[in-house]
Order: sequence, then structure tokens, then C-alpha cells
Amino acid sequence: MESRRLTDGYTIEPIITGAWQLAEDHSDNRTNTPVEDLFTFVDAGFSTFDCADHYTGVEELLGTFREQYRDETGSYPGINVHTKFVPDKSKLDSITPEYVERIIDRSRRRLNVDSLDLVQFHWWDYEIDNYVKTMEILHDLKKDGKIDHLGVTNFDVRHLEELIDAGIPVISNQVQYSLLDDRPERELVDFCEEHDIKLLCYGTLAGGFLTERYLGEPEPEHPMENRSLTKYKLIIEENGSWSDFQMLLEELSTIADKHEVSIANVASRYILQRPRVCSAIVGARNTNHIDDNLRTTEFKLDSQDTQRIERALDEFDGVPGGVYIAEREDPKHANIMKYNSNT
Repeated sequence: MESRRLTDGYTIEPIITGAWQLAEDHSDNRTNTPVEDLFTFVDAGFSTFDCADHYTGVEELLGTFREQYRDETGSYPGINVHTKFVPDKSKLDSITPEYVERIIDRSRRRLNVDSLDLVQFHWWDYEIDNYVKTMEILHDLKKDGKIDHLGVTNFDVRHLEELIDAGIPVISNQVQYSLLDDRPERELVDFCEEHDIKLLCYGTLAGGFLTERYLGEPEPEHPMENRSLTKYKLIIEENGSWSDFQMLLEELSTIADKHEVSIANVASRYILQRPRVCSAIVGARNTNHIDDNLRTTEFKLDSQDTQRIERALDEFDGVPGGVYIAEREDPKHANIMKYNSNT
């Protein structure tokens, strides 16, 4: 699989394995143990994993895997684990250096590493304005050798600019970016180009809506079976009607047939070909979709493909506002969030 530069001296794959579905409250029956699944991902070329300090049990799982991989091979070169620092909303007004270091040390201990590959910083409420101070604490821990690289997640341009102006070396911003959500294109892409920041994109398949599963199907009604489907169904509703969404799926299906790939491949490939995008994060509960994910990296959309997709997207209203604003300010989106999961 091709590798992509995230920053100088650090490359990752275009498809990152999202590990949130491996959290203990997302567990399901599987043939292999989760650790055996992780060996399968790495053997297939997917050696970068995305997790967070509040995904229950996931950091420990990845740490156990790294330890076993080292025991079997003598090292674990090229296996990258990106975690997040997501302080509880209830603690934002009382963040201390001791609190930040304790959480970072906990992640280091869980992941069995001296230094974390990439820590991505999320902040729930900009009205509580000590996010720059908190990021400076993380920067100090980077200087101390506990963190290799710093990124952010869900930061809009205004607040990301404050971090850059404070001299903090931000290399990435993890944002929701898909055919159904072009908010990063409105300001963020240009800003990231200016400051050499790459985008790591989640939601590229809209929780599974951008797959054959929903092609030709009637519109599902609320309540959905889980928070992820609820979240992305709202994104579809922001864009327009279910019939408009079906027209997009039909176009994607035609393009997928042309390249002998899946709708998911086309949806992910479109985002991977956008400016400043380094990687797409694809959630994985098991190894069932490894072969399909590999196909995303084995073809490219041509200009005719992108024109067809963009004509279909012209029918959409678009999600209002900038990056993550709806999730912060619109109750129907904000009510899905879990604000206090870290402790």
C-alpha cells in the first residue's frame, strides 16, 4: 500500500483503521480474538490505528497487541497508534498540568510505549477559553519526550489559528469529511495548506450509509439502532431529501461498476483525492472488510468520475456552518454526543 507523508519523518497509510468499534461496549461475537484481528490488519498493510483515551478498553487492546507483536517479531516498526486527549466537558474550566500529564501517562501505560505517536486534542466548548493553555501543556509533554506529534480533532479555522499563533506545532486535524459533509472545504483546507497541516478524515462512509446496503432502500425512520446511524442520518437530512441521497448512491454505483469496486471504495477514494487529505479513517469491528478496503487504494477516480459525483452533489443543501459547529450548537446534533466519558 502507498504511504503518505503526515509530517517530516512520519508516514502513514491512506486508510487508517478506526478502533472505536473495538471498545468494550461495541464488542460482538467474532471468530478470532481482537488481538489476532490486529495481526491480520498489519499483515494486510493496515498498520496505523486510530483510538482515543475514552474508548473503553481500546488503548489497552492496542498495547497488548504491540507487546505481542514485538515478542513475535522482535520489534514493531511501522505500527502507528494515534490516540486522542479528550478532557471531559465537566473539567474544561479546571484543567491543570497535573491532570493532563496523568491522562497522557495513562495512555502511554495502556499502549506500552514511552512516547505516544500522535495525540489529537479535542475541546468541547470554546466558551471555556483555556484550550490554548491546555494545548501548551501537551506541547510541554512533547518536549519532555512523552509525545512524538501533536494534532487536533474537530477544530475550526478560528480556534486552530489560535493554537498556531501560540507556536504549537500542529501537524493534523481529524475532521468529519465525506461526500455528504464538505464543511472542511469552506475555510479549513486553505488554512491547512498555508500551515502544512494534513486532514485525517472520519465519517467518509457516513456510518455505512454510503454503501450498497442503502441503495434502493426506503428511508429509515428515527430512532435508529445506534448513535452512529442517528448522527449520519441527520447529516443526510441536512443535505436534502432521501431521494436526492438515492440519486447520489446511483451515481456512485455506476462509477463503482466502471472500476469494479464498491460504493464504499468510490466514496473513500473521492475524499482521499481531495487537497490536504492524508488518510481516511475506516472503522473496523472485525476483519471482514479488509479486502474491500484494500481496493480503495488500488484505483483512482478520473475527471469524468468526479464531475458526475459533483453534479449529484449540486442537488444537496450542505451541512450548515463550519467544521463541527452543528455538533456544538445545534441541539439535534449535540444531543448525540457523550461529553463526559474520559473518567
